[in-house]
Amino acid sequence: MSILRTRTPQAVPATASTLEPFRLMRDFLRWDPLWDYDSGSPSMAFMPSFDVKETPDAYQFKADLPGILEAEMEISLEGTRLTVAGKREEETLKDGERVHLAERSHGQFSRTFTLPEDVEGEKVVAELRNGVLTLMVPKRPEVRPRKINVSLG
Repeated sequence: MSILRTRTPQAVPATASTLEPFRLMRDFLRWDPLWDYDSGSPSMAFMPSFDVKETPDAYQFKADLPGILEAEMEISLEGTRLTVAGKREEETLKDGERVHLAERSHGQFSRTFTLPEDVEGEKVVAELRNGVLTLMVPKRPEVRPRKINVSLG
């Protein structure tokens, strides 16, 4: 029995998801030209993916950060630049253990986002629950949409 997975190469059609530019750039940045020549286990850089959504009241950032403790993370806002940084430690082997397959990535990461001028930086809320980081960056009240009543004349 082999725990190493093998597969037969197949032609994969170019779909919209495989041509998505941000995915292509992330994959390119993770590519290591010396991967096959590494004598030990490969050390893939950990770079979490973010979802960014705008609501009428705020900007919401979500990232999957499994295995990262709150103490190993730093979130800062300088002007309009929001930075999320941290690290995920590599597991150490105990005596008698050896690695057969290592696909999980680890290491330090830093992501920086430029926000619009209409945010309230003092009221940013960050929550880490079940390995998912959620950041809520509220908009200033004067830029939030408001309903205007029409009077009948």
